[in-house]
Amino acid sequence: MSKSISCIIVDDEIIARDIIATHLSKIERINVVAKCKNAIEAFNFINNNKVDLIFLDINMPEISGISFAKSINRDIKIIFTTAYRDYAVEGFDLQAVDYLLKPIAFERLLQAVNRYFEVNSASNNNKIETTESNDFIFVRSDRKMIKVDFDTILYVESYSDYIKIHLDNSASKNSDKTIITRETITSIEAKLPKAQFLRLHRSYIVCIDKIQSFTNEQVTVNRKALSISRTYKKEVLKRLENF
Repeated sequence: MSKSISCIIVDDEIIARDIIATHLSKIERINVVAKCKNAIEAFNFINNNKVDLIFLDINMPEISGISFAKSINRDIKIIFTTAYRDYAVEGFDLQAVDYLLKPIAFERLLQAVNRYFEVNSASNNNKIETTESNDFIFVRSDRKMIKVDFDTILYVESYSDYIKIHLDNSASKNSDKTIITRETITSIEAKLPKAQFLRLHRSYIVCIDKIQSFTNEQVTVNRKALSISRTYKKEVLKRLENF
């Protein structure tokens, strides 16, 4: 039986605590054992109870989330939650698992929790699933969250500090053929189902069903040739040949 993860939520805003708790209630193996309104309350709780993971706001009265994180046992993992980007560098310097910007979408929080499992185990068996099986993700673009169905994605392309999600326009409800979002290709790869998508290159992820042809060097999708790098070639060719 999979081990339950004890987590607490620390935020001085009750609405923020409730939103995170509601999101977490949809995720198996995550057990919210306390909701604390400040760092002092949280410190007293973890001194008397076992805690694996903390969802921690940064901008709080008296003791900030950063100061609190520096004072606790490093075995307790931190996922920062804040409305301010300015603390990101300092947050990651503390080896935080992730850094979530408010308002926090469920899909983004789920990604952070999966990252927690990745940090604590090399086995993919520890990855979690929602109580519902989704066939889509939400990505942030043009200051809004856009729903992207998996079966509309042709391929994903890394583009400097952004990624481009190229869509099959005939199957997509989105009017745009390409969605640009500020995210790494590795983080988007973690959100996509491995049975449906394949990493070809440090710059490309492709939907297997959309591949029109392939060689040892490249695959063709929607008349676009995508290179297969040496790093991924063995796995790519094995997957495609078995397909």
